[in-house]
Amino acid sequence: MNKITNCLINKNISCKPIWFMRQAGRYLPEFREIRSKNLDFIKLCLNSNLSSIITLQPIQRFDLDAAIIFSDILMVPYGLGQEVKFEKNKGPILSELIISNFINTTEKEFTKKLNPIYQAITKTKLKLHNNKSLISFIGAPWTLIVYILGIKEEKNILNFEIMKNKKEEIKLLIDKLVNFLCLHIKSQIDSGADTVQIFDSWAGLLPEDLRNEYCYEPNRKLVIFCKNNKIPVICFPKGLDKAYLEFVNTVKPDGINIDYDLDPEWASSNLNNICIQGGMDPKILLLHENKILKEAEKYLTIFKGSPYIFNLGHGLLPATDPQKVDRLVKFVREFDK
Repeated sequence: MNKITNCLINKNISCKPIWFMRQAGRYLPEFREIRSKNLDFIKLCLNSNLSSIITLQPIQRFDLDAAIIFSDILMVPYGLGQEVKFEKNKGPILSELIISNFINTTEKEFTKKLNPIYQAITKTKLKLHNNKSLISFIGAPWTLIVYILGIKEEKNILNFEIMKNKKEEIKLLIDKLVNFLCLHIKSQIDSGADTVQIFDSWAGLLPEDLRNEYCYEPNRKLVIFCKNNKIPVICFPKGLDKAYLEFVNTVKPDGINIDYDLDPEWASSNLNNICIQGGMDPKILLLHENKILKEAEKYLTIFKGSPYIFNLGHGLLPATDPQKVDRLVKFVREFDK
């Protein structure tokens, strides 16, 4: 059993596994070299050879316990017939939703479109050694719907007019997405991944009265599917603050990734009987090494007596120095001894 699974399922406190969200990405010069020659991000995600190479790049550099497949949460709306483009300095741009295309997509069509992702997982698994975990991931229904319907405006503000006018459509989309996300999880696990992380990146934007319907319940259904299929599952409902407790009590995942706005002392005291992952602000890694290690020591000390996976409260930033990442990994390893 690898360290990640041991921590998630057995709640083992004797080891502190380490990996990073967005560890295969723009802060690595070897990734930037590939990206500069492959401008279409979706096509890059669907290139199983390159996707596998990118996934393994941080594993070849750092002593990490897990690889996370290079892909994107928006591959699911792409698989359901929506056009997805990534423009520099603008982020993802999705075509206007044609609901009939979305609803009428068959499981066979969906799986065929995303098959290169599953091939990349198989190729990566064959090259992973030393009992390292291979993590797959999905976006939770609510976060995907934010992109699918263009609900988020600038500065992380929701367009409540869209939400009000499309309430029935949102319910329909949630049900459809839960089904296809379960299929996507199963296909990734069958291809060689051993763990899944569910990103609900915009959970914190939801008003309290909509959290249960749009966030907790869809995540709970996905977690039940994972547990029924014996798939270790980590949830990351970013931005919920102390509602993390309500999320954990309702959804009951194996692991919960906390964000950098949540007080780790509060998390340690209140989020019980669960493996906690992450928390450290990725911007800390842009500072001097002494400040990085001091912050890392804070998290490691707080969660010393608990099942804890060292990670961040969001993904590694493009401006991060790989040498600082290497130093941090070595520090965590030494602290673990």
